[in-house]
Amino acid sequence: MRTLSQLSPNPFPSWTIGPPEAGERLDRHVSARLAVPRNQVQKWIRDGQVRVNGRASRPSAALNLGDRVECEPPAPVEDRVLPESGDLALLYEDADLAVLDKPAGLTVHPGAGQASGTLAHFLLARYPEMAGVGGPGRPGIVHRLDKGTSGVMVVARTAGAYHALARAFASRAVTKTYLAVVYGEPKPAAGTVEAAIGRHPERRKEMTVRRDGRPARTDYRTLASRAGIALLELGLGTGRTHQIRVHMKHLGYPLVGDPVYGEARWKGLLRPVQAVLRDFPRPALHAWRLAFEHPRTGALLRFEAPVPADLRDLWEAAARSPFPELPRHRDL
Repeated sequence: MRTLSQLSPNPFPSWTIGPPEAGERLDRHVSARLAVPRNQVQKWIRDGQVRVNGRASRPSAALNLGDRVECEPPAPVEDRVLPESGDLALLYEDADLAVLDKPAGLTVHPGAGQASGTLAHFLLARYPEMAGVGGPGRPGIVHRLDKGTSGVMVVARTAGAYHALARAFASRAVTKTYLAVVYGEPKPAAGTVEAAIGRHPERRKEMTVRRDGRPARTDYRTLASRAGIALLELGLGTGRTHQIRVHMKHLGYPLVGDPVYGEARWKGLLRPVQAVLRDFPRPALHAWRLAFEHPRTGALLRFEAPVPADLRDLWEAAARSPFPELPRHRDL
C-alpha cells in the first residue's frame, strides 16, 4: 500500500475512481488509499480537505465510477513543543488547571505557518508537566480561541483534568460568553441563531451557513447600540469554527474589523468615525466569561477576562460615548 509520501510529486494527491473502488465509502476509500487513520480522514472530509468532483462531501458518501477525488491534507504539525519564555496573564491557577486572559494576536498552538511563539510554548515554560498532557503539538490545550480573539481560556495541567474538561466542552457543560462590536442595530434586540455551519464550498479557509453543515446555536443580547454599531453579549450553545463571526454575518450584523466575514459598512457611517472602524486590526470579539465545574472537586468556577483597551477605545471613538456598564454574571 502506498503511503502519502509515496504518492505523485503533486503535494495534493488526486485520482479517479475505477471499477474496483466504485461503491466504497469515501472515508474508508481515502483511508486505505493514503494509509491514514480513518478518523483522521473523516476530519479532513468534514473540514473540506477532501473533495469529490470539486465539491465537499460526507464521510459516508458512496463513490461512483469516474468520480475524481482530491485530497488536500493539512500541513503536519511538529509533535514536540519546546518551552519558550513569554508573558501569561493568569486569572487563576491550581494543581489541576490554569485560567488565563489570552491577548489578541497570540496564536494558541503551533500549526501551518507558525512553529514557535504560541501560547502552548509559553505555557510549557511555566508548567513543564503539561508536556505529556493533551494532543500532539497542543500541550494542555482543551479549547482554543482564534488568533485575533482576546479573552478567557482554561488549560489543563494534568491528564485527568484534560480528559474531564474535554468531556465538559464536548457535552456543552461549559458556559461561554463573548462580547462583540458589530455593524448595525440587531432587531430584535435579543434572540437565538440556529443555523448549521460547514466549510465554504469554494473558499476553503472560510466557514458558512449551509444546510448540510453541523448544528450550531448562538444566543445574543444587545447591550448598547449607537451611531450604526452595537455591543452584543453572546452565548455559545455549540463550539463550531468561527461560529459567532459566521452567525452574525448570516444575520446581517458582521463584526467590526473582521477581515474574512466582515463588510465595509464603515463607508455608510459618519465620516469622522469611518477611519476608526476601517482600521480596527482584528475581529472585535472578546471571550468575556467562562464557567465550568472544577474537573476534580466539582466546584463551580466562574472567570471573567477584563474588556481589552482596544475594544473600549473602539467603542468610545466610534459611538462617541463611554463604554457601557456591563451586567453581572447571568445565563443568556
